[in-house]
Amino acid sequence: MTFTPQADPGTADDSDGRERVRREIYRAFASDGAAPRTDVLADALGMAADVVRGHTLDLAEAHHLVLANDGRVVLAHPFSSINLGFSVMGENTLWWGGCAWDSFAIPHLLYQSVVAATTCPACGTAHAFAVDTDSPPAGDQVAHFLVPTDHIWDDVVHACAHQRIFCNEVCVDDWLSATGNVRGSVFDLATLWRLASRWYEGRLDSPYVRREPHEASEYFQSVGLHGRFWGLPQ
Repeated sequence: MTFTPQADPGTADDSDGRERVRREIYRAFASDGAAPRTDVLADALGMAADVVRGHTLDLAEAHHLVLANDGRVVLAHPFSSINLGFSVMGENTLWWGGCAWDSFAIPHLLYQSVVAATTCPACGTAHAFAVDTDSPPAGDQVAHFLVPTDHIWDDVVHACAHQRIFCNEVCVDDWLSATGNVRGSVFDLATLWRLASRWYEGRLDSPYVRREPHEASEYFQSVGLHGRFWGLPQ
């Protein structure tokens, strides 16, 4: 499946331009596993390259994208342009999964079955999961998220890189001891699958509106999460 930029007339409104750029970046990641070049976006959308760059910066400010220092798109959740520990193989496309959360979210966003592969950060054991939209994958592995949700955007790449899958809680404890990190949130694959299932609903549509904090809290609670880590009661 190859990305074909979708030209549309749009309007002169900046918010409309930003949304058109956001939509095309996400469409490119969905189809090709990579972000489109700025010049390709500019030609397809009838915008100057500098205007596209400006909209991309605005989208990063609004937490729709994460950019490298040179302006390249690093993350367009649930898609990534860098290796953060997961690969996600679909029928026609191979993606970097930004984290455990995002890797399990890609099949739900794209309505297709995938194989999500990773290694245990503690012992290096390889794991692969057949993830679809029907039911959680089987397995006794656990997810460990290091950074509480209210601090994810302090350094989102660091936070995503530490949303991993371990063989079991013994491996989590071994990794924490070896790295000196403090235990975050640990939960099973079924909870990870539920967390990922509807989190990015509508992200490929337009317009897309991010969840408000209270909506995010309600969502976390609805999938079985709790505690201060998730901004919820114990």
